[in-house]
Amino acid sequence: MRIHLTSVLVDDQDKALRFYTEKLGFLPKHDIPLGDARWITVVSPEEPDGTELVLEPDGHPAVGPFKEALVTDGIPFTSFAVDDVHAEFDRLRQMGVRFTQPPTTMGNVITAVLDDTCGNLIQLAQMIG
Repeated sequence: MRIHLTSVLVDDQDKALRFYTEKLGFLPKHDIPLGDARWITVVSPEEPDGTELVLEPDGHPAVGPFKEALVTDGIPFTSFAVDDVHAEFDRLRQMGVRFTQPPTTMGNVITAVLDDTCGNLIQLAQMIG
């Protein structure tokens, strides 16, 4: 068993697609119209046949309060592995990405948390040692 798809709940699929591709550097994989929404997935350029991230519309009534509570408490919705958190932090800040937590060492991991502009906090994580 392996993870094939995972989702992030977004308030605007077009805005999310731009952020996740233009800022974070993911590649578009699928963009299929489904009525008012679309089935949009992105993948890592390092693993184009790997796990797909679904940019899932957040229209369900339970999603708004859930996302707001996570952001209020500073809890990331998901985490992406990076080789160098400090380099990604610098690169993304230069592109205008807002961080709620700068690179912080926590035991054997360095994390930073960014705002994806679509209602989510996203953690970047680098394993060390």
